[in-house]
Amino acid sequence: MKELLKTNDPTVIAFAQALLQGEGIDCFEMDVNISVLEGSIGILPRRLMVRDRDHFMAQAILRDNDVPLGK
Repeated sequence: MKELLKTNDPTVIAFAQALLQGEGIDCFEMDVNISVLEGSIGILPRRLMVRDRDHFMAQAILRDNDVPLGK
């Protein structure tokens, strides 16, 4: 799996997941539990991961929809 997106904004993660799922690309959100433990104050970013083979297409989908990739 490759990291596609890293952000502190949960709305960006949700939007990106919806876009990817709409295109049939599976994704997995990492660091959710650590974000909850820190009190959801937004210090620790969450990461969105995709399969290696889907990474290029997923980047294009997010760029086309003006989602900042956070790198």
